[in-house]
Amino acid sequence: MIGYIHPGYAESLAEFGDPRKLTRCGGWILERQIPGFSCHDAMGCYPLFVCEDWTQLDSDLRALEGELVSLSLVTDPFGEYNGNYLKRCFEDVVIPLKEHFIVDLNQQIRKYVTEHHRRYARKALQCIHVEKPERPIDFIDEWVKLYEDLILKYDIKGIPAFSRRAFTQQLKIPGLVMFRAIHEESTVGILLWYVQGEVGYYHLGASSSLGYELHASFALFWRAMEYFQESRTRWLDLGGGAGVKNKFTDGLREFKRGWSTDAKTVYLCGRIFDHERYGEIVKAKGIAATDYFPAYRKDEFR
Repeated sequence: MIGYIHPGYAESLAEFGDPRKLTRCGGWILERQIPGFSCHDAMGCYPLFVCEDWTQLDSDLRALEGELVSLSLVTDPFGEYNGNYLKRCFEDVVIPLKEHFIVDLNQQIRKYVTEHHRRYARKALQCIHVEKPERPIDFIDEWVKLYEDLILKYDIKGIPAFSRRAFTQQLKIPGLVMFRAIHEESTVGILLWYVQGEVGYYHLGASSSLGYELHASFALFWRAMEYFQESRTRWLDLGGGAGVKNKFTDGLREFKRGWSTDAKTVYLCGRIFDHERYGEIVKAKGIAATDYFPAYRKDEFR
């Protein structure tokens, strides 16, 4: 097991819930006590619920009846499911969440990357060297510093504000690929990916202030594309924009779009296992009508 389905990845998120493997499909969820109540619910691991056998997910969910109040998760854009199957598994909520930009690596890089991105990549690579460390964990101090600066810059909260403890585990997980952007012997940017089978998932990236000036992210993505194509990875999932639209997230969305060949929809899915208890909790918390699921956890990560 590698990448997002490795038990170590779920364990890296243990501060947000107790990892539990769904034994038939091979995916992981995080069980959590509902604040103020003795019962529990669960969520899929951030950022995506990935599993080995989607055909067995329905059986795993039926086995959770009577144990949890609800479950919510975001689907893997490369998961082997269709809309009807998701609706069977998740009777209460199946809604399109966002578009993930993807890359078909059977195409030539210069044919699908926008001229803007190619120009900035050429410029960045004139002063930046990109390397792929064999032991990503050796560079945890550099990575944590870059990511802490990103958290402060964009006021990142909740699970996306990964702790050092989480990164200590994540950088050791099989399938993790790191790229470092180096300028005059200093690290100015880092990208992290997880590779599972024929898909490479963009996990996280961060740059220093100098890295932003030198457009390190363009150099990093260009070299990453080259590496994955040479290693015969078939697809890349670049993710989508982040959360509510603002200047940063719109910029991120356009940045990813410029590297992509297509897009796939990811879905927010939710299932209520105990409707009576769910309704009692919502009423007790005085939650007004909301699209958030589960409703009683609205604003939990703000």
